Amino acid sequence: MGEVLPSPLVYVHERSGLTVGSNTRDSAGRRLPRMRRFGDYGYLPYLFIAPLVVFIVVLSLYPTAMTLIESFFNVNPLNPPVRFNGLQNYRDVFTNPTVNFSWVNTAFYVLFGVVLATLLGVGFASALRDNFRGRAIVLAILILPWALPGVTEGIIWAWIYNANFGVLNSVLKSLHIISEYQVWLSSNRVATVFFIEVVQVWQMTPLATILILASLQSVPADLYDAARVDGANRSRTFFTITLPLIRPGLSVAVIEAVIMSLNIFDQVFVLNGGAQTGSSIMLQTYNISFLNLNFGQGYALSFIAVLVTMLISVGVLRMIYKKVEY
Repeated sequence: MGEVLPSPLVYVHERSGLTVGSNTRDSAGRRLPRMRRFGDYGYLPYLFIAPLVVFIVVLSLYPTAMTLIESFFNVNPLNPPVRFNGLQNYRDVFTNPTVNFSWVNTAFYVLFGVVLATLLGVGFASALRDNFRGRAIVLAILILPWALPGVTEGIIWAWIYNANFGVLNSVLKSLHIISEYQVWLSSNRVATVFFIEVVQVWQMTPLATILILASLQSVPADLYDAARVDGANRSRTFFTITLPLIRPGLSVAVIEAVIMSLNIFDQVFVLNGGAQTGSSIMLQTYNISFLNLNFGQGYALSFIAVLVTMLISVGVLRMIYKKVEY
């Protein structure tokens, strides 16, 4: 009889030095090399992940821990020394009417931002799903608002909203929609929040579009062909095939919109300054910490904002996200 050769899979394992286990043998009864486990590589895997761990600890976990600790102390250069005051900072924050006013505004920011960014993201992603001439150029133009800093966007839209020579007033008056130039910001609370959030939606929509577009492109075309054969129209196809299958990407897009809307600051600061009508919770944190120099309350308020962001994000994830298998 000729020599019994190992299977191709065993041959590959022999060449790479990897097999399933230490007791694995080939068809001739020869012991094959053991598959390497994580610990067999020594410290190499830990060296690879060390930079990421250091990055997360230094820029995320450590500042969060220090914020939590300092929130229980009176940290105020105008009222030294630094001393422990328990939950007093949290009591002061919760009973501050200005802070509560800003929380309501922030809720409006989140509502407007999440709804508009998600709807526009789904719409643009659906339009860009199929290839067409100039699609790459459209995608490049679409991503530009997301790449701009928030301060730059605020300056651009301040010119658009200007009550004396703004583009918005000029266009609406030329179309005879308004009879005279309007003051769009600071005159009405809800209107101010809405117009400021439009600026951030302009920034958030490209990211939502890209995330949802990636999910759309992963949906098999065979499903749409089968639905077309069954006589399903576009609306039925969207709600029975597209929407359920893009839920992973949609959930990420919604969470990103929630986080950005809850933490809106640049656009509010540039467009509305310190006016109370459009104040957000991040602007209020800035005012308490750097204008009033009450860093203890600022720490407390920022930590509350972190908790609220985490709770809402987890809630959105549990509500929308669903594992998809084709």
